[in-house]
Amino acid sequence: MSFDDEETTFTVLINHEEQYSLWPAEKSVPNGWRVADIKGSKAECLKFVEANWQDMRPLSLRQKQSYHASD
Repeated sequence: MSFDDEETTFTVLINHEEQYSLWPAEKSVPNGWRVADIKGSKAECLKFVEANWQDMRPLSLRQKQSYHASD
């Protein structure tokens, strides 16, 4: 199994900061991550990430900047 193997089935993981990661579907989900509702080829999962991860800033930074913008 390799991240470059076209035969590998992936899933998309999301952490508490709303950051996304591709992960081999056969591997256990690491602590601090949850599975998004997608499983498929690397290309399919990357397409999902590109469509859903619009703001690359971690959630805590977005919240902090939003709080200071309202001052």
